[in-house]
Amino acid sequence: MTLTALAARLKAGEVSPREATQGYLDRIEQLNPTVNAYIHVDAEGALAAADAAERVPVAERGPLWGVPLGIKDVVDVGGMNTTAASEILRHNLVAEDSTVVARLRAAGSIILGKINTHEFALGAWTTSPHFGPARNPFDTDRICGGSSGGSGCAMAADLAAGTLGTDTAGSIRIPACFGGVTGIRPSTGRVSNAGSVPVSATFDTIGPIARSARDCALLLRTIAGADPRDPSTFDLPVPDYLAGLEGGIKGLRVGVVVQRFEHGINPAVAATVREAIAELKALGAIVEEVRPVFTETAGVVHQLVMLPEAAQNHQKWLRECPELYGADVRARLLAGVFLPGPAYVTGQKARRVAFDEARELFQRFDILVQPQMPVVPPKIGQVEVDLGPGEQLPYRLSLLPFNSPWSLIGLPAMSVPAGYVDGLPVGMTIVGPRFGEQVVFRAGHAFQQATDWHERRPNLAV
Repeated sequence: MTLTALAARLKAGEVSPREATQGYLDRIEQLNPTVNAYIHVDAEGALAAADAAERVPVAERGPLWGVPLGIKDVVDVGGMNTTAASEILRHNLVAEDSTVVARLRAAGSIILGKINTHEFALGAWTTSPHFGPARNPFDTDRICGGSSGGSGCAMAADLAAGTLGTDTAGSIRIPACFGGVTGIRPSTGRVSNAGSVPVSATFDTIGPIARSARDCALLLRTIAGADPRDPSTFDLPVPDYLAGLEGGIKGLRVGVVVQRFEHGINPAVAATVREAIAELKALGAIVEEVRPVFTETAGVVHQLVMLPEAAQNHQKWLRECPELYGADVRARLLAGVFLPGPAYVTGQKARRVAFDEARELFQRFDILVQPQMPVVPPKIGQVEVDLGPGEQLPYRLSLLPFNSPWSLIGLPAMSVPAGYVDGLPVGMTIVGPRFGEQVVFRAGHAFQQATDWHERRPNLAV
């Protein structure tokens, strides 16, 4: 059941908050030992919150009244540990909700617990050596992606009505793709990061992973907006993202990022996304290929900025307890330590070039589309991925051209399910102009009204 469908049933009195919450807790008890989506489940607190919700007068019930959600374990929930899947923060009990969790609670939602992540949100696997890997419900020998892998896993296995993830370099979009669900990286500055463990101030954002574009629109409408606790947020009105969903996409100008189909991608994945784009054209969109130049170097530029900022956030722990990090995260942080200062400055300057080109692109197009990932989910422990006959690439390098461009300049980018290859999910990315989440949601919803890929479930979750 989608989040919006559950919210409607709750509102109509067809199901109570306690019944909805208990239903998810039962599924978590049954399936979480297999998929390891949750690091911590607060069954007692969730049921108490559900009982309290039932006492709220009807006139005071918010749009997420009684809806059970899971929160990535880099985002603070008062009374729970925020571990970031790290040994360093294993006992980090926080007293206060993050801004986004406070907004979710104000809208009536129930917090089920904290969801697994790559250690310190610094990787695309979600295979923490401290809390164990999140396993893909479509094939439990495979990864869920990362760093919000537990959020994608929880949605694929139906262990929450919706989840929150974070995205610095693809960490919402990758697990949404690999879980066969929907996830949006909002425009940088649209959502407050107050009360979350930082990776990179230039790029970090919190966003939803859920079943559908409609579900994500409802969640983003709830958590978005300026916040005095986070001065990087923009003081802009938050649109009613649900209001324009049914507008269709006839006449919408769609730019297909053609390089992402030509190299560095498994041919079967490319063909699947081509079919999805053909569906957009059949719905009336005006489709044209485009070759953004900045996307070719965006991965390198993004790393030049992100790694030093991440290293700065970890200076104290790198000095005092470097042995407590997983090897892959420690290596990335040390790379940031040893990058020369001029490299960071060069990266920030190069971002301006990308901003300028993107501004011109969105004068020609309403949205851009491309494959979300170049491959299907790799197996746990798999280092290199197959991109075609005789072509292999390290997994992390393979995903940079597909994710970094939109993180680099802070654009809204949403992964929607677009088909399957060998029984594993494939995603299509829809990118909008800065603070253009509305058109992204409208395009995603139109596609999902015409297809049923987002309704498919792994056998594990049936």
